[in-house]
Amino acid sequence: MNPTDRRYSKEHEWVLIEDDGRAVVGITHYAQDQLGDVVYVDLPDAGASVEQFQKLGEIESVKAVSDLFSPLSGEVVESNKELENRPELVNEDPFSGGWMVRMTGIDQAQLDNLLSAEDYERYLSELE
Repeated sequence: MNPTDRRYSKEHEWVLIEDDGRAVVGITHYAQDQLGDVVYVDLPDAGASVEQFQKLGEIESVKAVSDLFSPLSGEVVESNKELENRPELVNEDPFSGGWMVRMTGIDQAQLDNLLSAEDYERYLSELE
């Protein structure tokens, strides 16, 4: 269910390292399912610095407002502007079109603090 080409946080964010070394961040299918219909996403502007496991932004659904946490430290170079007009993309396609931010200047060693897809699946099974 969760793509094996990325790493996961226990806060239900994912990170994919692209070929050029940039990191793409989003939330998991589990997270969007728990949130319900997403109606608004507040993301940092390009140039913002973020720290691993610190607040990255906010996501609002019909149920609640929740914090988003960054799975890695780095500098935001792009946020998904499509989400401003179509926040439902987070629900429809959390692993592709519903991505949140792209970052550079990441510390690859921080990937060791995250879960593989298999470990994340095991973590989810413990939550049930």
